[in-house]
Amino acid sequence: MVNMTTTHLDTSLPPPPRWAVRAAHVTALLTLPSGIWRLLLAAGFTAGYTESGYEAMGFTGWGAVYVVGLTVGAELLALLTLGLVRPWGEVLPRWVPFVGGHRPNPRAVTVVAGLGAGALTLALTQFAFWWSFPHPDMTPLGSTIAGILYLPLIAWGPLLAAVTIAHHRRYRAGGL
Repeated sequence: MVNMTTTHLDTSLPPPPRWAVRAAHVTALLTLPSGIWRLLLAAGFTAGYTESGYEAMGFTGWGAVYVVGLTVGAELLALLTLGLVRPWGEVLPRWVPFVGGHRPNPRAVTVVAGLGAGALTLALTQFAFWWSFPHPDMTPLGSTIAGILYLPLIAWGPLLAAVTIAHHRRYRAGGL
């Protein structure tokens, strides 16, 4: 049984595999290309859209707030993958409201991360087919660049799944 009030790292846990640590770091970087592109849109750059396409997408006002929020949220979610391989994922930092200083339930973490990996895979695989669909609101070059910037997101779900499996195996080997 895991003590939910533990405030120290469990030394019986084997370290995460090096490949999982690398995969977690890569995952945290996957959202940056598309995120930077969205931030450019929120800042008023057409970033590959035609003038009319940019206006129709509503990237100004609350639209800009949404785009920035989406970008920040995506990056924060991607960074959570690091918690599967870093000490702060074993015992949550004290500054985290309500749960800081506690050890998260490894099974719950595995289930949530696994569901997230599945959802991301389903939602983001569509970007593999970016060039199969017309984008009349974008310039040809803009469409090509946007497709390239969104392409790394296809790897997010599978990489998260792999790191989640490594996390599960690690805790199972540690008897937790």
